[in-house]
Amino acid sequence: MNKRKLRDIIGTKLMLIVTLFVFILFFLIFFLLIFGSISVLEHASIGELLFSSPWNPPKNFGLAPIIIATILVTGIALLIAIPISLMSAIYIAEYAPRRVRQIIRPFIDVLAGVPSIVYGLCAYLFLVPLVDNYIAPWFGVRSTGLCIFTAAVTLAVMVFPIIISLCVESFSAVPLALKEASLSVGATKWETVKKIVFRASAPGILSAILLGFGRAFGETIAVSMVVGGVPSIPESLFSPGKTLASLLPRYGELITIPLEGSALILVALVLFIVVFLFNLLGILLLRKAKKRWSY
Repeated sequence: MNKRKLRDIIGTKLMLIVTLFVFILFFLIFFLLIFGSISVLEHASIGELLFSSPWNPPKNFGLAPIIIATILVTGIALLIAIPISLMSAIYIAEYAPRRVRQIIRPFIDVLAGVPSIVYGLCAYLFLVPLVDNYIAPWFGVRSTGLCIFTAAVTLAVMVFPIIISLCVESFSAVPLALKEASLSVGATKWETVKKIVFRASAPGILSAILLGFGRAFGETIAVSMVVGGVPSIPESLFSPGKTLASLLPRYGELITIPLEGSALILVALVLFIVVFLFNLLGILLLRKAKKRWSY
């Protein structure tokens, strides 16, 4: 066996080992979280933990108010992010001149890589006073600015670059022949986008939304800085709340309190499972979209 073949075999085996390590790492994390959750599951059933209230350690670990706040923050964030992201992606993919497109795309990629704590700090310095002094009073509500609405807007801004990038990719993958056929029979540019590009890119758009949901649902630092930190059911969008992810930064303080630490590990397990399922579904839909238009 010559050296070239030997190097090829060694390289292949090494890549296989690294791939297996990443695969095994997923299950190691999963089982580690399950093992860490056993103490709190012996204290109360999973149904009691997920659907009861209040969260008042070390006696009560009801997550219902926190789950409701998490769904509110994530849902509002996506309601804000989806239409803005789709309009931006359509402009970049279909209407923007090539030079403008080349300038905008790198900025979107940079936004996707900005640390979440930077978003949280900017939201605390700008959005919190804005909600406190202007937006909440405009609705006739008193608020400190640390509330569900502020956290949702912060998450929406963080999700923009993910959804925009994936949607632009999906729109660009639609065969040019389809667009030209639509235009050739007298359809306008917008009619072509609406009836051809949107329909053809539907799996990719849904995938982008699901991956954006995964990012929003599991966001920790930025949300914990602006959501208010009150583990109760929010009375309005301008009430403080607490999300599942924003509970986790306290884990380091609770090493000496095993039961509450175990409850936080259970929260991490719930986040892990939900985000994994939505990301998996998003990836499968994205693959379906790419396969549909590949030659």
